[in-house]
Amino acid sequence: MQSSLPKVLHTLAGNPLLLHVINTARLLSPNKICIVIGHGGELIQRSIVGDDLTWVMQERQLGTGHAVMQVQSHLDKDGLTLVLYGDVPLVSIHTLRELIVIARGKYCALLTAVVEDPFGYGRIVRDSETRTIIAIIEQKDADAEQQAIHEINTGVMLIPNVYLHEWLPKLENNNMQHEYYLTDIIAIAVKQNVYVASSQPENLWEVMGVNNRRQLAELERIYQKVYADKLLDRGVGLSDPARIDIRGELVCGSDVEIDINCIFEGAVKLNDAVQVGAHCILKNVTVAAKTVILPYSLIEDTEIGENCKIGPYARIRPGSKLSNRVHIGNFVEVKNSQVGLGSKANHLSYIGDSIVGENVNIGAGTITCNYDGANKHQTIIEDDVFIGSGTQLVAPVKISKGSTIGAGSTITRNTPEGALTVTRTKQVSFTEWKRPVKSKK
Repeated sequence: MQSSLPKVLHTLAGNPLLLHVINTARLLSPNKICIVIGHGGELIQRSIVGDDLTWVMQERQLGTGHAVMQVQSHLDKDGLTLVLYGDVPLVSIHTLRELIVIARGKYCALLTAVVEDPFGYGRIVRDSETRTIIAIIEQKDADAEQQAIHEINTGVMLIPNVYLHEWLPKLENNNMQHEYYLTDIIAIAVKQNVYVASSQPENLWEVMGVNNRRQLAELERIYQKVYADKLLDRGVGLSDPARIDIRGELVCGSDVEIDINCIFEGAVKLNDAVQVGAHCILKNVTVAAKTVILPYSLIEDTEIGENCKIGPYARIRPGSKLSNRVHIGNFVEVKNSQVGLGSKANHLSYIGDSIVGENVNIGAGTITCNYDGANKHQTIIEDDVFIGSGTQLVAPVKISKGSTIGAGSTITRNTPEGALTVTRTKQVSFTEWKRPVKSKK
């Protein structure tokens, strides 16, 4: 990966490769999940947490068989052990469940695949008559006839624990790599007349591994295309399915329209008839029906009501909640604030740590001065307030119901209801004053 970051912590669709594998494994409701780590293991443990995870250190990397040896003491005497790989992130739950079914609780089971170019993979060797699996031969140990085989071992396998405990100590490293191959277990199984079942994934990309950034980029595009296709099948309108990125979960109602180059992170829900303009980023956001989000808007950890109009170039930061029919316009930033029904801030304003009532109009260039250099303070703007352009509201302060604030005012004290409040000094003009001019060179 040409990186100091452990490979399995590189991200695909916003999550570490390893976390994709763990989350899929969790869907099987296993008794235990053991993760074998080596170089960079401490960073991996800090990055991925879970009470259901058992971490096992492999001090020396001596092959896949050696890796499973490290967890042997954690495995029950009975049951099945499913072996997965932290750099093969997209194997599906459907594929794994099928593998479990064919094992019938007592057989070994392999996930195999037929590929056009099998170079580098272990080959699946079958009996010429019965077509049953008799061995897996690694690339460097295969002869010319075996290298011509196109059915390969994906590495994913299911082994009954009763056999695993017996066979792991029998593994040897008499091979070109001087490693303990987990695949040698298959030869032991055949020798003891234990049936080895096999199945294949529906899609080859499910078993594609990541060894470099090029392969990671390829899988990213595959993941995004598959997700986009699912959205299209559910009736979501995508201007260009190749230009959308989902880095979490995107749930959409009917008649949702999404323009190009939008990014959705975490849990995002778009209800019926929501429109998202081009180049928007939404993270952990719920948007109610018929709201329009115009291009280049950034919204995070926010709830947005019905029939709102957001953007373009709006930023709504964590902790914000917008009621119905709210307008947040161009270059307006809202942070940790509630904005009531029908209120508007259409231009160049900052609303931070505030409670804004209903039918409030916030003029262009208005800011809430919520930070005194050490602490944050709240601004309260009650219903039916009109705030003129270029106003500063110095928190803590309350703008009472029905107030009007004259443009260019700096408000430091609570205002009375229904009154006009201004804080301007007398306008003065200096008729003798001359504007400076550039000096001649």
